[in-house]
Amino acid sequence: MSATDTSTTKESLRGSGRARRADPIFRGLVLVAATSVLVVLAAMIIRTTLDAWPVFDAMGFWGFISGQQWSVGHSRSEVTGTYGAFPFIYGTLKISFFAILAAVPLAIGIALFINEIAPAWLKRPLASTVELLAMVPSVVYALVGIYFFRLYIWEPVGQFIASSPLGNLTFFGPPVLLSSYWSAANILAIMILPIITAICRESFAQVPRDEVNAAYAMGATRWEVMRKVIVPRSFSGIVGGTMLGLGRALGETIAIAFLIGASQRWAPQLFFGGDAMTSVIVNTFADAAPEAIWALLAIGVTLFLITTIVNVLARLIVYRVGQFSGDAAL
Repeated sequence: MSATDTSTTKESLRGSGRARRADPIFRGLVLVAATSVLVVLAAMIIRTTLDAWPVFDAMGFWGFISGQQWSVGHSRSEVTGTYGAFPFIYGTLKISFFAILAAVPLAIGIALFINEIAPAWLKRPLASTVELLAMVPSVVYALVGIYFFRLYIWEPVGQFIASSPLGNLTFFGPPVLLSSYWSAANILAIMILPIITAICRESFAQVPRDEVNAAYAMGATRWEVMRKVIVPRSFSGIVGGTMLGLGRALGETIAIAFLIGASQRWAPQLFFGGDAMTSVIVNTFADAAPEAIWALLAIGVTLFLITTIVNVLARLIVYRVGQFSGDAAL
């Protein structure tokens, strides 16, 4: 071995040694970054729960989530009002459920069209439009919903449904209000549609082309390939996108505050006005007395608990699907 080769080898080993000494430092930085997320989350949970504890203590947790009367007190040191958050919990779950029910089939259809059907010159504009819609601020959706969709689309469609034979069912019965669960669910569906569509597109694109080509080779049509290969193979991704959209729906504030009606009453009718957990917080927090702030924080804690349950269920579904399909994505 020449002197030059020996020098190069020694320099390489010295560099490798420095890299090994840097590894523990980098590992520690990454660990701190990951731990900071847990610390922030734990601090949020502990702090909000402690602040909301006087309300939970006075009403009981079950009494708080099942009570239907919301009468705000004005004390600074004790709980004097009556706090039942059921109408707000009901409104949040109702509009989120119907938003998901409307958005998921549309998102799957749009994603399949972009990936599998659209010509090459149309794919990029459509994909860019979906990504652009995901970045539109909530207040813009809220304003468009108030001054256009609510007046010219949702209210006429609601009137048509209520006057049809479906109107004989309590759920679809009158009255049809401009600000209602119906309007709030529709704006939520529009807002979460781009998010679910983008994730479904990515999931469909990850399906092995060998499986798709094998289906075509066996004589399957394009529709059969999409229905029997691409969609089932991407089920875990669809569930993940749906849960991400549901998380956005549960936490949306401004658009819901504008369109749900801000009523403490609740009703089974879809076209009736009500309120949601996030909207009651944003509408009343600014002028709330300390006692009322405790109650609003209790709503926030309850919303966090609901979101956690939804995410855990989603992970379990994806895990079970992965066990049967061999997909390890979680």
